[in-house]
Amino acid sequence: MQNQTAFPRPLFIAGITLALLAACGGKQQAPQSGPPEVSVVTLKAQSVPLTTELPGRTTAYRVAEVRPQVSGVLLKRTFKEGGEVKAGQPLYQIDPAPYKAAYDSAAAALKKAQASATSAQLLADRYTSLVKTNAVSKQDYDNAVASNDQAQADVASAKAALETARINLTYTKVLAPISGRIGRSSVTEGALVTAQQTTALATIQQLDPIYVDVTQPSSTLLKLRRELAAGTLKGNGEDEADVHLKFDDGSDYEHQGKLQFAEVEVDPTTSSVTMRAEFPNPDGLLLPGLFVREQLQEATDPNAILVPQRAVTRDPTGDATALVAGADGKVEQRTVKVTRSIGNQWLVSDGLKAGDRVIFTGLQQIKPGMQVKPVEGDPNQADGGAAAAASGGGQAGGKSAQPTAQQ
Repeated sequence: MQNQTAFPRPLFIAGITLALLAACGGKQQAPQSGPPEVSVVTLKAQSVPLTTELPGRTTAYRVAEVRPQVSGVLLKRTFKEGGEVKAGQPLYQIDPAPYKAAYDSAAAALKKAQASATSAQLLADRYTSLVKTNAVSKQDYDNAVASNDQAQADVASAKAALETARINLTYTKVLAPISGRIGRSSVTEGALVTAQQTTALATIQQLDPIYVDVTQPSSTLLKLRRELAAGTLKGNGEDEADVHLKFDDGSDYEHQGKLQFAEVEVDPTTSSVTMRAEFPNPDGLLLPGLFVREQLQEATDPNAILVPQRAVTRDPTGDATALVAGADGKVEQRTVKVTRSIGNQWLVSDGLKAGDRVIFTGLQQIKPGMQVKPVEGDPNQADGGAAAAASGGGQAGGKSAQPTAQQ
């Protein structure tokens, strides 16, 4: 009974064999005909701004160290540390008592000198008329004139002494020489300060605008100026360029700066040139000594050739190479010279020209001399764009490739 219901073994084996043959027959496809498709990008000349990113440090626009110009004891400090001060604002008050007394003494000495000068003038005037009638001797007249001149000189000296005393009295109020942000005070009330001491009482820094100093290799600056002189590059004016800042965390500074000058000499130890840019700093976000990265737009290349970085490889000798699809569809290898990266592209100065079709996908599967079918693609897409979609599924025929791409 059991043997009658079992599936016959020969029929079972035959069924499996037919199923395998059907499966194998389903996977068979027509062999690929024609050259393989590759993604290419057609080069064209375009105007490209040339920028350089360099590390730099912020520097205050103005710096003034506050020092006393007279000696004395500090009575009070009239500013808040870390705050903003205006030019001419009182910062410290030195005890003015001894300088007020010196001023009063100088004023009294001037009055005495003026009184003596008045008497000497009157005597000289009187002797002038008397000497004509021989009422006084010539010697007495000469003495009177000399005394008058000396009295006038004493008056001038007394005036100068009074002005000196007035200036010293004024200097007992230590004023801010510039406007800006003032740092911490190095002294407190009751401290004895001396005229023109080496230690500053405080430091004022003007931070709006603010400078950013960077260094650039002298060879780069020389190459740039040669290209500008030859007309290869179009500049933004003499020593003029737009400048942008980036912080350590990669964020951008919202205000744009201007290049002020390039140093007139090369540092012999580093062969570099210092460049200074000026930035507005209305919010006080930039502080002196801050490390930043400066993006300097040096010039504009009106006929730049840009190539996707993925299309450029290195040969065993280290030279940069690119594969180009010729007019006849054959692959050519070009040795190229790249000068800098701009985004995800290389700026090429030699080896490629406008109109060349550069291959950027499947570089390991093709070699020079092969026949290929170039299809314009998008180098910004990971799969190469249209060509990769059309050649998906192992570069099968068009009928089987399209469903694979849709999956």
